[in-house]
Amino acid sequence: MPAMGFPVSFVTSPHHVVSWKVEGRSNSLWRLGKRQETGNRGKMHPNTAVLNIFSDYDYNRSVITIAATAEQIGKSVLSACIEGFASIDLAEHDGIHPCLGAIDLVPIYPLSGVTLEKCGEVARDIAEGMATSIPGCSIFLFGYADLQDQKSLAEKRRDLGWFKNKTGIDLNKLKADVGAQPSRRYGITGVGASPYVMNCNVTLCTQDLAIGRAIAAAIRSRTEGGLKGVQAMAFPHDGLVEIACNVESFSDAQESSFTTHVKKYISYSICGKAFSYMSPQHIEARIRELATQHGIEIAGTALVGFSPQICKSTTEYALSHGIAEFWKTRKGIFM
Repeated sequence: MPAMGFPVSFVTSPHHVVSWKVEGRSNSLWRLGKRQETGNRGKMHPNTAVLNIFSDYDYNRSVITIAATAEQIGKSVLSACIEGFASIDLAEHDGIHPCLGAIDLVPIYPLSGVTLEKCGEVARDIAEGMATSIPGCSIFLFGYADLQDQKSLAEKRRDLGWFKNKTGIDLNKLKADVGAQPSRRYGITGVGASPYVMNCNVTLCTQDLAIGRAIAAAIRSRTEGGLKGVQAMAFPHDGLVEIACNVESFSDAQESSFTTHVKKYISYSICGKAFSYMSPQHIEARIRELATQHGIEIAGTALVGFSPQICKSTTEYALSHGIAEFWKTRKGIFM
């Protein structure tokens, strides 16, 4: 994505963002974020910013979001992966959220000025770099990094059994696209590229997980009448039930229609190509409607991280002002 700044070359340079998901309640999160900024030798990576660090105790899962130029992002991510694999042992992990890797997911998203094909190339380079620099790690490729089938993340995860309890998965039967056979310590990491994916979580005023699962199933894009681009799961969380949604961007045209007073789709463009995603407000309204049918209310909605547009403007600001540790200025979860 082009970043705002005075040097013309900086204004026109393309940027990526990576939302980097790791497992564990470890105190090493600060070190992982720092390693993305500085690299293995402790020198600051240029044109790189850690936008957000988020950790959930119940899920035992953390998300670190960084943005960088196309030339820099691979180096920043690889540096952090080296630290992450050294710090996290999947064999000792427990948590209610599905996972198959100590570093579970490395998705590369374009913000502007860079194509999805280029993001796929960067993702493949990261995967190869991980396999070379971290002996024993395993990677599956998805989206624009998966040259053979270009399967989506959800499709690859279903193939691997990611949505099942990991204790019931035989790692010896999993096949990596890059790297070694999956191990109990490292598991298998998803590395790929796709249009931006946003995380939107809605909390229900109930402890009945069956109701949460029914609502999650009803809103999934695969379900007839579901919400386009939405993947959803239900988990017990902070004494209630949370509907955790991955909100995918898609490129086929959608009308920016309104349902009552709520806008259904939000659109943006990258390199002249239009993308849309389901608005968090519409997702909340639909979940509220389904919850009411079960006689319950919703407690609230949280946007974990950024929308595509906010991520773009945040990256422009952080990189143009040289704020490598932008996450320190950003507090809380936003809707």
